[in-house]
Amino acid sequence: MKKIMLLSFVVSSVVMAGGYKIPEQSTNAVALGAANIAHNQNNADAAYYNPAKMIFMSDANHIEADLNYIHINKEDYEPTTGSTLRSQNENFYVPTLHYVSPKLGSNSARIGVSITAPGGLSRKWNQEPAKTSAQEFTLEIIEVNPTAAFKINDKLGFGIGFRIVKSSGVIKSDGTLGTPAPTTTASRDMTGDSIDFGYNLALEYKPTSNLEIGLTYRSKVNLTVDGNANLATNFTLVPPSTYNGPSGITVPLPASLDIAVAYTFPTKTTLEAVYERTYWSAYKQLDFTYPVTLSNPVLKGAFDDAKPKNWKDTNTFRFGLTQELDPFTLMAGFVIDKTPVPEKTLGFELPDTDSVAVSVGGRYKINDTIDLGLSALYSMHDNRTVSSSVNSSGIDGKFSEGDILIISAGLGYKF
Repeated sequence: MKKIMLLSFVVSSVVMAGGYKIPEQSTNAVALGAANIAHNQNNADAAYYNPAKMIFMSDANHIEADLNYIHINKEDYEPTTGSTLRSQNENFYVPTLHYVSPKLGSNSARIGVSITAPGGLSRKWNQEPAKTSAQEFTLEIIEVNPTAAFKINDKLGFGIGFRIVKSSGVIKSDGTLGTPAPTTTASRDMTGDSIDFGYNLALEYKPTSNLEIGLTYRSKVNLTVDGNANLATNFTLVPPSTYNGPSGITVPLPASLDIAVAYTFPTKTTLEAVYERTYWSAYKQLDFTYPVTLSNPVLKGAFDDAKPKNWKDTNTFRFGLTQELDPFTLMAGFVIDKTPVPEKTLGFELPDTDSVAVSVGGRYKINDTIDLGLSALYSMHDNRTVSSSVNSSGIDGKFSEGDILIISAGLGYKF
């Protein structure tokens, strides 16, 4: 019997910060492909991307509100034999908010806070075998990130933050199992939520007026999700064939490290390069827990047995270009991103591939207190061929499409 590849909204949240991650949490970040770690543009999103930069911002209250539109294009799966499967298009509207305080005390300390949605997308399949493991999931993740920055000297700032991550979601799967004649069915309807905690650290170093160096670290957050599971199968030879009760799981949201360098030329043109390392190797397996043992072998095999994941650490390279043309600021970005998902453990819930993204945007300064921004990013995903001789779920075919478009509009205010 072919076991179901489990889908968890917890894992989906991790995916949003990896394979389908959303590092773009402001209008400027969308315009620059999130290459905004080192360069100080006097924007409130510094509270999220590098709180140490707050030390070098103008002495005022800075607020920024952004609205991101996210479109996930359908994904095609063309099996070696059989008909092509196609997931659904998905559309979302995600608001974010950032704040930086004026200078506090003689040491010029600053505080900030960001409310973001670092993950929370969806993937839906209506055809077998895809819907057997990933018929639907809906995920919402909200992160509240209060931060503080301290002046070490005129060239160096240090930042620290506290991550509060709220996740909630619904997952469904329904399909048939077994070969050569699939007659056994299994279905799942699950809900759950979690509040978990982590921290982030940051440095900003300005050895000269033109050179900026940024370093940030976001800690691993163990997502300890508890919820309710409604499981069922038509395999009744070993009762019970249903389960309706508590379920839980702990999955690591991995740590990440960003190292960034930005240089501003006399033409007010700034180039920034960012190296990002995400420590996905912390995600070794997916293992649901229940207060009782699922004695039915179909329910146990599909929904209770631990499933190896063995993801790998990834490197992402981000490049940003900023041109100041008072009262306009123009921006562009380029991103090279690698998937953490090995071929062996890839499933329909995340048929992830390597990707390249391009972005563009700008801000317009209305007056000394208000500015407006508009930007767009398009992430292009490579095709990926998976062989059943390698894949533990028996997937044998090619995945294509699945590109992502983000459009962001933002309002900045100083007082």
